[in-house]
Amino acid sequence: MVLQIPSVNTGAKTSPAISWEALPADYVLPDDPVENIQQPTLAAALTDALGAAGSILSEMLIGSNFGLVAKVNQKIVVRAPDWFYVPQVRPIADGVIRRSYTPYLEGSAVAIVMEFLSETEGGELSARSTPPYGKLYFYEQILQVPIYVTYDPYEPSLEVRYLEDGRYILSIANNQGQVWIPSLNLYLGIWAGERLCQPSNWLRWWDRDGNLLLWSSEQAEQEHQRAEQEHQRAEQADQRAEQADQRAEQAHQRAEALAARLRSLGIDDLEA
Repeated sequence: MVLQIPSVNTGAKTSPAISWEALPADYVLPDDPVENIQQPTLAAALTDALGAAGSILSEMLIGSNFGLVAKVNQKIVVRAPDWFYVPQVRPIADGVIRRSYTPYLEGSAVAIVMEFLSETEGGELSARSTPPYGKLYFYEQILQVPIYVTYDPYEPSLEVRYLEDGRYILSIANNQGQVWIPSLNLYLGIWAGERLCQPSNWLRWWDRDGNLLLWSSEQAEQEHQRAEQEHQRAEQADQRAEQADQRAEQAHQRAEALAARLRSLGIDDLEA
């Protein structure tokens, strides 16, 4: 199917013809290396927290550096965002590995894309409307992704844009520096700390009540601490029981000693 979308430079250029077609089996997808080692870990942390919270369903598609495909003016265009979320995709045959995703053809539209800025300019905010298309233009005008997130871990700085009337509008964060992400019913914000022995400024999720979604490692540590506390409480209970037994034995010994003393005095029965 073909979707006509207005050009950024209205009047100067004709609207691009956009179609959603299956990627040819022999199409060679770009295999560009990630720009720095932090990008995969940032993406993995976002997905890990959603999985640990039980928020990932089988019909969802969440990926990192994975090709999103559209055909623009009869030419295939592929962009691989640092992180993206699709709420519902059609299942693929057993044994088949998904190598890209074409919206509308393979499932619903992409709901969120994220790009993590590197020290060198990567065009994350480029609105270039001619090939090679800028990332902002591609997500805004071609894929029409409702939420576009850009994150600079070096500042750190987070910007979230909502698609309104065909254009991205920069959202305003709350007092905690978090931005509401409606498609996931979660807040997104920056958290400074350590994950897997790596200190950094991480993107993290919070629920509507302000509770931080824990990573699986944090949940495991929390469970370990609870188990350790239960073990300590059990040990303390055993100690209290042992102390009570000792006190009872001491009381019994005192009673026996008193009875022996009375018998030595010729008093066999205190109640007599």
